[in-house]
Amino acid sequence: MGFDSIWHWLLLLVIVLLVFGTRKIGNIGSDLGNAVRGFKKAMHGEDDEKSKDAQQGKEQLRADPPAASSANASTQDQRDSHESK
Repeated sequence: MGFDSIWHWLLLLVIVLLVFGTRKIGNIGSDLGNAVRGFKKAMHGEDDEKSKDAQQGKEQLRADPPAASSANASTQDQRDSHESK
């Protein structure tokens, strides 16, 4: 007696739903998905650290020029004020 018939599978599904309930089955699915995501993050952890370091370096470079621009702008404002006098 094997599980060749669709009726056997449906009966097994009904029994599993009665024993575990739909909430627990849904939680099992989400827990399994979280586990897979965590595994993928662990596998790519070194790559992520390198990319984060590179991105922080780029952000630092982006932050520096505007500060210099504001200093240049204040110098330009001082020149303008001297010229108008």
